[in-house]
Amino acid sequence: MKILLENSRVIAILSLLLSACSSGDAPKPLAYFRIALEPKQYALSDSCRPYVFEYPSNVARIVYGSNQDWFDIVYPDYNARIYCSYKPVDGDFRQISEDSRNFVYKHVIKADAISEKSFENPESDVYGILYDIEGNAASQVQFVITDSVRHCLRGALYFNERPNKDSIAPVADYIREDIIRLMETARWK
Repeated sequence: MKILLENSRVIAILSLLLSACSSGDAPKPLAYFRIALEPKQYALSDSCRPYVFEYPSNVARIVYGSNQDWFDIVYPDYNARIYCSYKPVDGDFRQISEDSRNFVYKHVIKADAISEKSFENPESDVYGILYDIEGNAASQVQFVITDSVRHCLRGALYFNERPNKDSIAPVADYIREDIIRLMETARWK
């Protein structure tokens, strides 16, 4: 009886060991790298332009064009860029507004949804719209701000990567906060 009991223990231990060593050939889901998002320190943009705003100076830099019509806010560590353009309003506000809207809705082909959030800061005479573009569209966030009489500033966030909403979502949200801050702190001269 003692030998039978010892043999059953050995069989039980062997079967546990063998079952624990199975290779598990099930496919594993794809994973994305963890992205470390730095805390931001904001600074004021170049004051020789007809506008000023705050931007995260420790994670981004502003690259100005040869004239006052365009600039980019570049995030080198995140391979992202906010393409911005300034246009003086000279009686053509409707056309500028429609052009801005058309730029956003060109992404409707790849977008799952496009939502608009209006923005107003009457003290600074700054009004605008923030566009959130969901899905695998080339641009995730766009904005336009204006005083509807003299100034209009628009921007669009792009990544220098193939659009994949799951992998860029954390960084897109991170930069979206900066776009909102830009809109909230913008001032016309």
